[in-house]
Amino acid sequence: MKILVTGGAGYIGSTVASALLDEGHTPVILDSLVTGLEEFTEGRVFYRGDIADGALLDRIFGEHPDITAAVHCAALIVVPDSVAEPLRYYRENVAKTIALLEHLERNGCRRVLFSSSASVYQPDADFTVDEDSPVAAGSPYAQTKAVIDRILADTAAGTDLRAVSLRYFNPIGADPRMRTGLQIREPSHALGKMIAAWEGGDVFRVTGVDWPTADGSGIRDYIHVWDLARAHVAALTRFDDIVGGDRPPYLVVNLGTGKGTTVRELAAAFGEVTGTPLRTEDAPSRPGDVAGAYTRTGRSARLLGWKPEYDVRDGIRDSLTWRGRLLELLGPVED
Repeated sequence: MKILVTGGAGYIGSTVASALLDEGHTPVILDSLVTGLEEFTEGRVFYRGDIADGALLDRIFGEHPDITAAVHCAALIVVPDSVAEPLRYYRENVAKTIALLEHLERNGCRRVLFSSSASVYQPDADFTVDEDSPVAAGSPYAQTKAVIDRILADTAAGTDLRAVSLRYFNPIGADPRMRTGLQIREPSHALGKMIAAWEGGDVFRVTGVDWPTADGSGIRDYIHVWDLARAHVAALTRFDDIVGGDRPPYLVVNLGTGKGTTVRELAAAFGEVTGTPLRTEDAPSRPGDVAGAYTRTGRSARLLGWKPEYDVRDGIRDSLTWRGRLLELLGPVED
């Protein structure tokens, strides 16, 4: 298969592209490089540009008429930033996705795999969710994902578009072959901040300690990015079997480990991997933060034939290994 991957120079998209290559498929990457790294596109078909650029999309399909599906990973993703800049997030994530879908439709690409987010859900009292859980997005970022899911469902109901939305939880780790990984020098997520604190000999701040979880810290479903990438490939491989025909044209599938890990538990696992206990301190929650959730995994196993192979410690270990590679790519900090 030849697959268009928007955001294919970013953390998720580039790892999905690696997984596609490993299975004998050809990713065609479209990325504006606002956050992605051009190094992640080396040796791959790459177009630099915006997903809303219709002329560029026409050129891509003109040069690659055998593209059979699009994996849409391009998005802004930082929750506190979305609280501070909601209009920017709605423009970049929602408005540009609408333009992208119009360009895909015009070029006859009617299979869309959307890299969505489980942050759209309202979890049950035990913090679990499944695909039928209520949608109650807790931040502008999560709202953009929920709105795009609604757009895909409505478009699939009224046109020839077929769409699968993969709602996943908290990616960690890197491509085990160290081709790709998180591309941000100073990431905003918990594991990235743990690594920064560990590198600098500083204290890691547990933001939010009064959630109704077992230890008061937020709970997440930390999924290894390579498992996530494998699931995207599985969804593409089985796409025509799970949507369309005698099945609904739009489908949601949750991707997670099925196990909740609190921030304090993640910090303890980090200390086990490094051999040095991580020093922590309690701090208030950040704007847009929520208690968190983890998924029940029945649908992904049944429809995709997929299950995660890596655990939290694998994700921490690969994140630490990748960190050295990333600093080589980015070079020293400029004064």
